[in-house]
Order: sequence, then C-alpha cells, then structure tokens
Amino acid sequence: MTLSIAVLLPCYNEEAAIAQTIAGFRAALPGATIYVYDNNSQDRTIDVARAAGAVVRSERMQGKGNVVRRMFADIDADIYVMADGDATYDPNAAPAMVTRLVEEGLDMIVGTRVHEAAEAYRRGHVLGNRAMTGFLAGLFGRSFTDIFSGYRAFSRRFVKSFPVLSAGFEIETEISVHALELKMPVGEVETPYFARIEGSHSKLNTYRDGLRILRTIVTLYRIERPMLFFGWIASLFATLAIVLAIPLVVTYAHTGLVPRFPTAILVTGLMILAFLNLFTGLILDTVVRGRREMRRLAYLAQPGPFRPS
Repeated sequence: MTLSIAVLLPCYNEEAAIAQTIAGFRAALPGATIYVYDNNSQDRTIDVARAAGAVVRSERMQGKGNVVRRMFADIDADIYVMADGDATYDPNAAPAMVTRLVEEGLDMIVGTRVHEAAEAYRRGHVLGNRAMTGFLAGLFGRSFTDIFSGYRAFSRRFVKSFPVLSAGFEIETEISVHALELKMPVGEVETPYFARIEGSHSKLNTYRDGLRILRTIVTLYRIERPMLFFGWIASLFATLAIVLAIPLVVTYAHTGLVPRFPTAILVTGLMILAFLNLFTGLILDTVVRGRREMRRLAYLAQPGPFRPS
C-alpha cells in the first residue's frame, strides 16, 4: 500500500533558508510532495521556493496559525509532515517519524528538539516551554516533552478533524491540546535542532509571544476546565464575603442590630457573585463536554491511521 505524503512548510521571509529546507526534505522523503505556503514575504521566498521545485501557494492573512489552517484545509494526503522553512529542523528525522506514525497507527508524532548549538534557542523560550509542558500535564494528565516544536507528522484523521482557531505562533499549543483533549494516540521522536543559517532571522518576539503564551494558558484553563476556573473565582468571592460578614454576625449576636448596612450590602453582593460564578462553571462544564463529544465524532468520521497487516 502506497501512502501519499505531503510536506508542509509555512514561510515568511525565508529566502536564505527555504531552498536548503526543500532540498533536505526531497532527499529524506523522495516520494513526498513539498508545499510552501508563503505568508506575505517581502523577499524572494516565493521565487526561490518555486525554483527549488516546491508547490508554492500563498496565505494573505498574517500569522502562522492562519497559514496552518489554510494548509490543512487545502491539501489532501495520507500523511502530513509539517516543519518550518528556516532549515532549523533536521529533514533526516522525517522518515523515522513517518515510519513510527504508520507502524504504530498514531495520529501525531512530535519532533522533540535536541539543541545542537547554544544559538539555536533562547533561554526565555525554553522556560516558557517547560511552563506550558507542566501546565498541560496538570490539565490533561499527560503532555509532550516539547510543546512548541513546529516539527510534526500527522495522520489524515488528525488534520481533517482539527478546527484551527489560532492566528499566530500559539498554533503549536492548540495542536497539542487537540491531541490531548481527544486522547489521541501520539508519540515523540528526538530530532536535532540547528541554529539559523546566516541571513535567516527569527520571527518570534520573546515578550510579545510570551504574553501570548500566558494568555493561552489562562484561556485554556477557562475553556477546558471551567468548573475549576470559575470555582476558584467563586471561592475567592465567598471567602471575602465570609471574612467581612464575621464582625457583622458578632455584632448582631450581641446587640441584635446591623449597624453597617453598606458592609452588609457588600457581603450580599459578593455572595451573589460567588454563586453566579459557581453556576457559570457548572453550565460551561456541560457545554465543554458536549463540544468534546462533537470533536470526537468529527475525528472518528475520518479514516483511521494505517496499520500494516
């Protein structure tokens, strides 16, 4: 059985590295079709990629998430290998990723980055990676070693059931959450991660993208665990109300009077807010369960990963 393989390379201003990346994947996966999706590059990325023999397409909405959404929607294949066009990922790891995906019937393989040079990473990014890894482990009971790796292999079932919502670099987190949320069979393969070649520059901004990651963490917690998220808020309001109410109760027990009506009104309002948050969490928890079931049905509607007989 011959499986069709698509190599997906989202690109933005990668004139210096895209030809080397394409050549590497063509040598590693000779039968694959290589797609380069340009995201409004201001240099010669399109011309260089086309000259290197890739199928070149464009996505006008800026942001890696928008590019991935377009790629997943447009391209039909049995297996998808996604990487960056900056020559930092090792194409020679792709055959092992594809082989394991097929032989074990997995839906996703993550290329876990092993840094080959100090210039290949920033300490802030490594710290953010560890924080998100631990957060997802606490949220879903399992996680990945390298949450932010852009080097992955997917089954058709994963790609065609994944409703991409992210617009930017948080797409890797969303991909990981999709797999964990639906309890998909996944795996990891270690792969070298190289420093960028001369003339190629990172599009990541440590502080801006760090804030995006923090926002993603809070959003994921609210969306995936609404009972816990709103339960904590309800507990905060209820605790504050009880603390403020204790002197009122003591005074009332001794005098039969409630002398501080503004405080009493505040306590009442805080308790109302606590119950509102509690019921919000309960309602949203039911909604999340229904949404998860719909995602699971969309996932099961696609052909399963190939397993050799």
